[in-house]
Amino acid sequence: MRVDFPVRPGLRMECADGRRLVLVQEAAGGGPVPVLFARQRATRRGVHYARTGRYASPLAALRAERARAYAAYAPPGGGAWTERWAAHAEAELRAAEAGPLHAGAWRLGPDAGGWFVERHWEHLLPHDRDRGHLTWFGYGDPAGDARDLLPLRALSAPDAPRVKAYRRQYREGVLPPVFAWWISGLNVPVVLDGHDRLTAALAEGGRPPVLVLSRSVDAEWVALCAERPVRAYEERMAALEDGPPHRTRAANAARRLAAELEAVTASADPTRAWPFPGGPAAWDAAAASAVPGWLPDADG
Repeated sequence: MRVDFPVRPGLRMECADGRRLVLVQEAAGGGPVPVLFARQRATRRGVHYARTGRYASPLAALRAERARAYAAYAPPGGGAWTERWAAHAEAELRAAEAGPLHAGAWRLGPDAGGWFVERHWEHLLPHDRDRGHLTWFGYGDPAGDARDLLPLRALSAPDAPRVKAYRRQYREGVLPPVFAWWISGLNVPVVLDGHDRLTAALAEGGRPPVLVLSRSVDAEWVALCAERPVRAYEERMAALEDGPPHRTRAANAARRLAAELEAVTASADPTRAWPFPGGPAAWDAAAASAVPGWLPDADG
């Protein structure tokens, strides 16, 4: 989707020297408030984070009637159902004053970056804390740090009333997707909307459908990345033409090329971040005020 405005969104990343990051959100009738502080490790092996408890979803609360109507429109989990929910989220995000959209090209759809590893889902509920660490590549970090989705607020208890309602929807097969936003500085998608739906699916022993928002790569990048697979495909096809006909091999080569080009087109562009006013000293002061006692080991 193409977005023409605003230039600076109401929910945005800001950064300062020393691998300092903060997610801020414009409060209704006020200025920006910090939602999430983060500090990348010097070794590039992960990121420390601290939530402030002040995040508010930019999407309106979903009613059960909409979930059942969309499930009646198309089989849940299928392409038409996914497109319907993506269209709903796009309309909500375009109208939101405290959402992440800003001028540029965006993509909202199923996980195209392969972010979600099956064995990591079991770590999410028991290891969801307001202050923690996300590992990027393992490297001896605790297993619980291997999480592929970062909630922006504390997850509710599995027996909370709203979660219980969503658990019922999950059992009925009509649970709406979780909407996430991939932030390159964190190297993980964060939950924009659907924290209770996420808990409900996991509490039922399942996995939630997730639609991920990200900036789209531009046409020049797609063309550059497509050169090598296209050249390899042409070489494979030329080799087939010199020998006996191999229709199956030719069809497989075409499918492989299509998959590689689709992966390039669906890849995410880095998230834009704005300078944090006042630089590192101001960031340190803001973190000390918002999340007192948080001392990330950023040098490890």
